[in-house]
Amino acid sequence: QVRLVESGGGLVQAGGSLGLSCLASGSIVTIGVMGWYRQAPGSQRELVAGITQNGRTNYADSVKGRFTISRDNVQNTVYLHMNSVKPEDTAVYYCSAEIQAPMPKGRSTYWGQGTQVTVSS
Repeated sequence: QVRLVESGGGLVQAGGSLGLSCLASGSIVTIGVMGWYRQAPGSQRELVAGITQNGRTNYADSVKGRFTISRDNVQNTVYLHMNSVKPEDTAVYYCSAEIQAPMPKGRSTYWGQGTQVTVSS
């Protein structure tokens, strides 16, 4: 059984920094793209940042230059470092990963349970 478990959310003041991590565990053959999404109350879930297995990254325009995504392929972990946070960054943050499990299960996208990030002004 594959699981994604996030950690590191919490309360931070505007202009501050916060780091999130997400560990993938279970029956994993390989992990493809990993990413962070967020969902604010009353809004749709949106992509924050993604990273391929070889380290290519992409970011939402709203976080470019402030957030950094990285991953450790040995530890099956993806990170999101958030700098210069703003109140509008407040949301539940979810990690996702495209994971190849042993056959017959194959490749699927998995999600973490979410971690709350609250930025106070």
